[in-house]
Amino acid sequence: MTTIGIIGAGRIGSQVARKAVQLGYDVVISNSRGPETLQDLVAELGPTARAATAAEAATAGDFAVVTVPLKNYKDVPVEPLAGKVVIDTNNYYWERDGRIPALDNGETTTSGMLQEHLPQSKVAKGFNHIMAKDITTDGEPAGTEGRRALATASDYPEAAELVTRLYDEFGFDTVNVGPLSESWRVERDRPAYVARQTAAQLKDNLAKAQRTI
Repeated sequence: MTTIGIIGAGRIGSQVARKAVQLGYDVVISNSRGPETLQDLVAELGPTARAATAAEAATAGDFAVVTVPLKNYKDVPVEPLAGKVVIDTNNYYWERDGRIPALDNGETTTSGMLQEHLPQSKVAKGFNHIMAKDITTDGEPAGTEGRRALATASDYPEAAELVTRLYDEFGFDTVNVGPLSESWRVERDRPAYVARQTAAQLKDNLAKAQRTI
């Protein structure tokens, strides 16, 4: 059975965990406050989920979902994630994270920063431009007319392919933006951000995005 290590148990992490266990995945989930603070969530998720430290979740996962505030991304364990696909859900909220000039100036992306922190991992953007509540409610079977689409980006084709498979299982079509350097197109305040859109509409919104706003 495939295990997903989830680093961050906030709104996005918790919703990904809920959908994942419904689909038959094992989940090991962590937060910054310690496993003991996740007992209610784990009880809700059921026997295929357990709480752990971030390092334990990273080690246990066949792949990982990192969903921590951007200001804390350097706390993500490095060695346990070496060689693994890491799905990055992050967005830059300067009100929370403080100003990051390289992002303000369009010199990098949030996922690019995580990739630099995890040089031996294969980072892919995912689940960053959907409201948390919609992760478990908006999915539809493949081929459904008007099926919602989500974007991914990665410097590694196999990482983008994993996100594409996971999106499909969750009930979403995928638009591959390309390398992480293009992932800004789906970040906060761009046309594609948190909009409910089909693949065609998402492609249009990605094309409308401006590098700095």
